[in-house]
Amino acid sequence: MELLLTSLSALARIDVAIALLIGSIGGVVIGAIPGVGPAIAIAILLPATFAMEPIVGLTLLLGVYGSSMYGGAIPAILVNTPGTAVNALTTYDGFPMTKRGEATRALSLAFGASFCGAIISIIALICLSPVLAAVAPMFGSREIFLAALLGMVLVVVTHRGQALAAGALLCLGIFINTIGLESIRYTQRFTFEQAWLASGIDLIVVVLGLFALSQAFLLLVGEDEDNKPPAIVGRLFDGFKEVLRMPKIVLPSASFGVVMGMIPGVGEFLAQFFSYSLARKTSGNGEKFGKGAPEGLVASEAANNAVPAAAMIPLLALGIPGEALTAMMLSVFYVHNVIPGPQLFANEFDFILSLYLALIALNVLAFAFLLGATRWLTHVVRIPNRFLGMVILVLSFVGVYSLRNSIIDCAIAAAFGMFGLMLKCLKLPIVPIILGMVLGGIMEVKFRTSMARVETAWDFIERPVAQVIFGLIIIVLGAHIFSLLRTKPSKGTAK
Repeated sequence: MELLLTSLSALARIDVAIALLIGSIGGVVIGAIPGVGPAIAIAILLPATFAMEPIVGLTLLLGVYGSSMYGGAIPAILVNTPGTAVNALTTYDGFPMTKRGEATRALSLAFGASFCGAIISIIALICLSPVLAAVAPMFGSREIFLAALLGMVLVVVTHRGQALAAGALLCLGIFINTIGLESIRYTQRFTFEQAWLASGIDLIVVVLGLFALSQAFLLLVGEDEDNKPPAIVGRLFDGFKEVLRMPKIVLPSASFGVVMGMIPGVGEFLAQFFSYSLARKTSGNGEKFGKGAPEGLVASEAANNAVPAAAMIPLLALGIPGEALTAMMLSVFYVHNVIPGPQLFANEFDFILSLYLALIALNVLAFAFLLGATRWLTHVVRIPNRFLGMVILVLSFVGVYSLRNSIIDCAIAAAFGMFGLMLKCLKLPIVPIILGMVLGGIMEVKFRTSMARVETAWDFIERPVAQVIFGLIIIVLGAHIFSLLRTKPSKGTAK
């Protein structure tokens, strides 16, 4: 009870409350604008959060992360254009409902399912927190190294059809992280006697280039679209009541979101895929899915909104980000010398509980905001793409320059922006580069720390937790190889 009161008092601070309000409402608006999304917004906001206290900065970023998916459903349902990438599955049943004249019902179902999925996820995590606090001290350097390696493996194998490209881009991220002075003996690596490379390539510069600047370039070279959303008539709260009458859809979908969010490298897409597939099999209206089935819309939105809270688990407990957005948040911890990992759960559980309560508060604020402001928010989908591109371009360069007051950083960000634009045009994934930089740094540090106690290869996996993680790596690789071998004969017979 004392921990709960301490955490609530932290949220009651005026600076935290303002960050929570701006993050939750701003996240909804950002999600509702096609072409922006939370990754770009967080990348732009990240330099500003370094000057804030950890609880303030993380509350702001969590607000954008957690509430953007609410807003992303608006253009997905009204104009068949997902506001964020994870709302793509929402278009399958949301837009057909709009064409039937049920736009208000589709939006209210999406908001209600998102809210239920998020709250179920946070409640599950709060209940699991004592278990996590007990398990976290069992992770030493070797276990964290293997967990980071598992995250890398999952990043590669979950990019089905692009595993080779994802692996190559992951290795590129690892290589980029090695440039500059290494932290143990301070020897220069891959600097080629260039003084501007001695300090390395900053993660935030790469993030802003790959996500924000690449999207700005893409919007600037594209053409403006004239999206005309239909009018919203009726009560938006009715969908929440309808969602509560679908526990067989909501609970499994939220559970998939929790489980998939906790696994590094998996995230919203697999959670949505599994929840949507299960809902189609169990709803009794499987033939209507993809044609405007309310159950499909609910399954998709409940699953993707259950992921953000769960994605914080590997970040907080092990210091391992599950995807690009939590990788960005990790830098906020490091700037303030708050190191995620086993000791954080053991020594600063009130801080973690504050983050969970902030997640609940931001979902309540986002849901309440949508009930009153959706009719106004429908107009943001009409903002011209080129105007958005110019705004993102300016804000990105301001953010990059503010890091170290360096024009060279701006040039590096522009180069990564062009590289990111090429990857987007080729439809290749960008996230593996960022995770390669973050996980590669973690693995190097933990490997060097572990080698002081390791004499043989077996010593690396002699402890039970290490054996479990190593076993999972073998299982994931084995399953991936088996699936590749099984699909080859079917392709041959189809010819």
